[in-house]
Amino acid sequence: MGYVSAVPVPQPRAARVGAAAAAPGGRRSLAAALLLGALGATVVLLSAGQIWAEGTASVGGGTVPVEADGGTVTGVPTALAIVGLAALVAVFAVRRAGRTLVSGLLALSGAGAAVAAFLGASDSNALDAEAARISGDTAATVSGLAHTAWPYVTAVGALLILAAGLLALRFGTRWPTMGGRYERAGAPRAARRAPAASPDRPEDLWKALDRGEDPTREG
Repeated sequence: MGYVSAVPVPQPRAARVGAAAAAPGGRRSLAAALLLGALGATVVLLSAGQIWAEGTASVGGGTVPVEADGGTVTGVPTALAIVGLAALVAVFAVRRAGRTLVSGLLALSGAGAAVAAFLGASDSNALDAEAARISGDTAATVSGLAHTAWPYVTAVGALLILAAGLLALRFGTRWPTMGGRYERAGAPRAARRAPAASPDRPEDLWKALDRGEDPTREG
């Protein structure tokens, strides 16, 4: 009885990409990074628009309430959250060293936004500037200064972006790339040349004339 030796069949590139994505930790880390990055950026953008600090300013012998939102205190978390979102999308459009660089940018944007939010939690410059504007006294300061929890919520959202970046740095090489697939799917197909008009078929002659072709010219 004869034996047939198994010959390994090379797998197409698409199969190799799918196998890489299905590697342990590949798909789960991909889903986690997308969730953390998108959620973190949303939290930062929303909480940056809330009131971060409040107090009172003396105006005409009385006091008026003064407050400042996150964008007034510091615009850094909002700007870096937008950068993080762009980097999160770009991770899937680049490969190899480019993916590592973009993943690092994603992590750095989260870390920078977190630091800016923590620093803004104790900042009083924005309220002092608002008090000076309301009172007309450039030396006016805020009394009864209080900070809300929103700067810390912003910092938590920024840390989620940082976590997404760290996941991309650790597992990004296992994730699929959309570039090759879309290049194949979006490649223009060669235009199909219409068959030459046959002088024996009048309908072919009329169709050729409608296309702007000379039916008497040989192909």
